[in-house]
Amino acid sequence: MDTDCTVLVIDDDEGTRGALCEYLGLAGYRARAVGSGQEGVDALLASRDVGAVLLDLVMPGLDGFEVLRRYRAQDGRAPVVVLSALSDAEDVVKAMKCGATDYLPKPFDVNELDLVLRRALEGRAGAGHAPTAAPPRQPVEVDGGAPGQVSVSAAMDRVWGLVQRVADTDVPVLLVGESGVGKDVVARRIHAASHRAGRAFVKINCAALPGELLESELFGHEKGAFTGAHAEKPGKFELAHQGTIFLDEIGEMDPRLQAKLLQVLQDEEYYRVGGKRSIRVDARVVVATNRDLETAIESGAFREDLFYRLNVVTIRVPPLRERKEDIAPLVRHFVEKYRRRYQGGLQEVPPEVMERFLAHDWPGNVRELENLVRRLVVLKDPAMVLGELGPAPAAERTAPGAAREPGRAPPEEVPLKEVGRRAARLAEREAILRALMRTGWNKRRAAQRLQISYKALLYKIKDCEIVDPRAAASLAEDRVDQLS
Repeated sequence: MDTDCTVLVIDDDEGTRGALCEYLGLAGYRARAVGSGQEGVDALLASRDVGAVLLDLVMPGLDGFEVLRRYRAQDGRAPVVVLSALSDAEDVVKAMKCGATDYLPKPFDVNELDLVLRRALEGRAGAGHAPTAAPPRQPVEVDGGAPGQVSVSAAMDRVWGLVQRVADTDVPVLLVGESGVGKDVVARRIHAASHRAGRAFVKINCAALPGELLESELFGHEKGAFTGAHAEKPGKFELAHQGTIFLDEIGEMDPRLQAKLLQVLQDEEYYRVGGKRSIRVDARVVVATNRDLETAIESGAFREDLFYRLNVVTIRVPPLRERKEDIAPLVRHFVEKYRRRYQGGLQEVPPEVMERFLAHDWPGNVRELENLVRRLVVLKDPAMVLGELGPAPAAERTAPGAAREPGRAPPEEVPLKEVGRRAARLAEREAILRALMRTGWNKRRAAQRLQISYKALLYKIKDCEIVDPRAAASLAEDRVDQLS
């Protein structure tokens, strides 16, 4: 997925427009913003270079629903992510029926926005043409809602080949592999290469919620179905209608819910929690697990009939230790990704670190690699990363009395207090950025959210090297803040 595209923001709230444009700029997108529905329609119909749209539903005059209708009626094909504080389930479903690609309720976290926007753009990339397999041994870049991946290994070539063969068949797909290998990235590629690419890709982690809440998330609930159900809510299956639903960690699902899922797969209909009318749904189902489901069947933790229903096509995503050719391109990818995100940092990985990366077994797979590269880019401290990888393999250690390679200095040890200081600074930087994003870059409100003084926040912004790309706008805002 290419972030080098124009994202049009249509929102009547000036603070929200400014905050979204600031985030989009930091993330590498080109951003344009308009303040009304009519301006949005005019901008969409006048320009064909818009790659995606972030659209507020509630606006005076021409609302988001009408903007969607008019844009789709004119054969507008860019993905549209609707943003709204509305809690009415009917409005969510209505927006999806009007042609919305995805939905994000306000207030939202920047990470949620990043995931939704990236999967919308990946869907756009896969729509409108027949999928073609990547040429063997050439880099295949996949960057959806999950961390981006670049692969050059034969092991991943086989995975992408299977993906292309099954993408348009609509059969259920079971993805198996260790935690962190990128099963969610493969699921998004299946969706992007299918005829459903222009529709929603909906993901839910079955291990993240207890059974009662998971049932409500998957299938929705009616008003009054249980304590706290103040309004009806559509389930993930409804939101994935004519698109793809990805059930991660399916092996952790409660057996009672497994029976309901089996019913959906067989009959394509179900009941909301507390509901009396059946809901028909057409959603492609992709599931993933890091468990051995056949062993779970023997212990009674997983239904055998559901397993055979899901196990039409199984794709094993290999662990990183089985495809070490991918480590170097992945490292380069993540370095560039986080240099853009943090506007600077380490430019390249030192040779001694790359050697250790290639020798490491990566029990956390690609997720572990990404986290270490991210830390390395931000903290610029190879010794800290080397310490987390543990002792070097015996073959790599310098024997007593042996000469070290010319020009290669041993990595410096960093005091433990300094390690803690750098980690704390990184955590503070991310917390401050989230607060600024949520408040439309209003520093006084951000300081209140963070429970620190305004002056302390200004100091920390400077100390953490946080840069506002809207420099002129920020200067004007600071003057207003000082007068208020």
